[in-house]
Amino acid sequence: MFEIVRAGGWLMLPLVLCSIVAGAIIVERLWTLRRKRVLPTDLAAKVWYWVEKEQLDERHIHALRDSSPLGQILAAGLSSRHGDREVMKESIEDTGRHVVHELERFLNPLGTIAAISPLLGLLGTVIGMVKVFSAIQAHGVGNPTVLAGGISEALITTAAGLSVAIPALIGYRYLRGRVDSLVVQMEQEAIKLVETLHGGDRRARSRDA
Repeated sequence: MFEIVRAGGWLMLPLVLCSIVAGAIIVERLWTLRRKRVLPTDLAAKVWYWVEKEQLDERHIHALRDSSPLGQILAAGLSSRHGDREVMKESIEDTGRHVVHELERFLNPLGTIAAISPLLGLLGTVIGMVKVFSAIQAHGVGNPTVLAGGISEALITTAAGLSVAIPALIGYRYLRGRVDSLVVQMEQEAIKLVETLHGGDRRARSRDA
């Protein structure tokens, strides 16, 4: 393996680094974006129990905020529950933007690695072909051993660039889709919270009118 990396030339170093970083990002995001961590199954039930039993206080809201990304969004809405509907929605949306930003952490670098790895491989190909033509100018085409180094470097860097880019792109697309799915589900829970807490007041005003 080391011989292959060395035969690929100096451009193999950034490609190896890109592969390490991409692998670390994918593993970290897969662990962080687990559904049970972002959207605990019993969290909404706890919130509705506290609301129905009128046990919702600052201690519960603080614990809710520290529990999960969904908890942060619901806690923001519950902290503004005594205001009107628009105030509550704005609080949820503001917190939601921060939560989504955290869920998308490291995805842009992963996408960048997926984009630049083939370009690094292509650059290695160009450098290898330049070496081939330089060898042809110096020694002619009669000795294939002289040409082998440049051709080998060109092929190895191309293969390495694609080998890094393909898994990185798959990981990026998969993780982006997972974030989008989690965000939609958090939005649904937040909308349900707003409608539940302010729907009764709106219906009461409609009856009075």
